[in-house]
Amino acid sequence: MEGQMGAPGFWDNSERAQKHIAKLNGLKRSVLPVVAFQKKIDDVAVMVELVGGASADEKEMYAKELETTVDALVAELDQLEIASFLTGQFDKNNAILSIQSGQGGTESNDWCDMLFRMYTRWAERRGYTVEVQDVQAGDQAGITKATLLLKGENAYGYVKAERGVHRLVRISPFDANKRRHTSFCAVDVIAEINEDIAIDIPEDEIRVDVYRSSGKGGQGVNTTDSAVRLTHMPSGIVVVCQNERSQIKNRAAALKVLKARLYEKKLDEQRSEMERFYGEKGEIGWGSQIRSYVLQPYQMVKDLRTGMSTSDTQGVLDGDLDRFVNAWLRAGCPRHRNKDIQMEE
Repeated sequence: MEGQMGAPGFWDNSERAQKHIAKLNGLKRSVLPVVAFQKKIDDVAVMVELVGGASADEKEMYAKELETTVDALVAELDQLEIASFLTGQFDKNNAILSIQSGQGGTESNDWCDMLFRMYTRWAERRGYTVEVQDVQAGDQAGITKATLLLKGENAYGYVKAERGVHRLVRISPFDANKRRHTSFCAVDVIAEINEDIAIDIPEDEIRVDVYRSSGKGGQGVNTTDSAVRLTHMPSGIVVVCQNERSQIKNRAAALKVLKARLYEKKLDEQRSEMERFYGEKGEIGWGSQIRSYVLQPYQMVKDLRTGMSTSDTQGVLDGDLDRFVNAWLRAGCPRHRNKDIQMEE
């Protein structure tokens, strides 16, 4: 592929050339870390030989260095293995993450806001770009719904592990009697589809509503009717975007999300396994949660699908989610169970 880049006429078609480079870079990101890891293994083999032929004093020094090196390699191997699980058709794509408050009223809205912060911090830790497409404020506190676009390598592959209902147990900051409350929110994740996937939506199937933005913004954001709501009438799917000042940009972004949701729905119908994406969530309330965050009477976050748990609740709420994501990927990768069905375009 690198040789093809030097061929005459390669840059005549700029769009084709950019796709070629993007594919090449993706392959490099997959292959080069494994090649580099193998070189480190070779270095360790040399170190082992040195330990075998060294004096008693040198052996102790080499042994300590060898132990440190191996510990680092084990951690690196763990990350390489996790990345190897991302073999789904859209795992390398950007991700559209939606958070919806459920049972619990103001408590649930506040929990929705906490999840919004948690996922934003998690994405930033991984080096992803976060674009807030829509935030709907609650009546008294928090938010009722938010939609984020996470941009980065394998964003969908990782964050799809978070799809489901999340349950919070804590002493309510809104209860004067300081009683314990339980709140629920649903998280949905779909892959952003690229232009290679053809989704044609007739104009007469879309209802377009424009209104004044209600979210946070700078000067001019909330003074014009720039927010756009698209309703796909045959399916009832509704998409809102209000993060841009331009109505045209908001409409383009909302249309992109709508196409992604319709394509996801199409794949679900082809699989006849709607529960794979939506059945896990069910009702946003008791009995349907995938993870519990307990802050009172004890500190514990536990994923009910994998059994992974931690008492570092503050760390998790600050975005330290990789332990749960990795555990889910290990439990659900095709090497362990053949659940991820590849679909032809």
